[in-house]
This record gives sequence, C-alpha cells and structure tokens, in this order.
Amino acid sequence: MSIIEKKEKNLIQLIDKLNSLSLSYSHPTYEIEKIKTEKNEILRQKNEIENKNQVLLREHKYLKDKIKSLQNEAQKRAELEDNFNRELDELNQETEKLVSDIEKWQM
Repeated sequence: MSIIEKKEKNLIQLIDKLNSLSLSYSHPTYEIEKIKTEKNEILRQKNEIENKNQVLLREHKYLKDKIKSLQNEAQKRAELEDNFNRELDELNQETEKLVSDIEKWQM
C-alpha cells in the first residue's frame, strides 16, 4: 500500500468518525431554543451596555469641558485679582508719597 492510499484510508476513517460524532452530539430542539434565547438575551444586554457606555462617554466629555472652562475662569479671576492687588499697592505707595510730601510742606 502506498503512502497516498494510506492517507486516503485515514481520511475516509476520519470523515466517518466525524459523521458519527456529529450525529451522536445532536441537541434536542428545546436546548437549541434555550441557547438561542440566551444568545439573544446576551446580545440585548451587550447593546444596552454599549448604549450606557456611549452616554457615559458623552457625560465624561461634557464634564471634562466644564472643568476646563471653570479652570480658565478661575485663572482669569486670579489674574484680575493679581492686577487689582498690584494697582492697590501702587495706589498705597502713591498715597504714602503724597502724605509724606504734605508733611514736608506743613513743616
């Protein structure tokens, strides 16, 4: 017997085994329906989770933008406060100088 004949014989035996296996492994109809129902339920839950995830991503983006906006506003207010304090210091220095000049004139 040649190698090709042996391989052909092995292939035929394998096909026979697969045919017998698929016949012996058949599920009753109610189990197939149960599996389909479970599959559909899992797909429904998957879609629901994906939708919730999309909502959460949109909310995350909104909150992230809101935080950035508030940080910018806080930075602008801090700059305004710094400018105000600087101008107030300048006015205090000018006032002290004027008081000093007035005291010199009164002497």
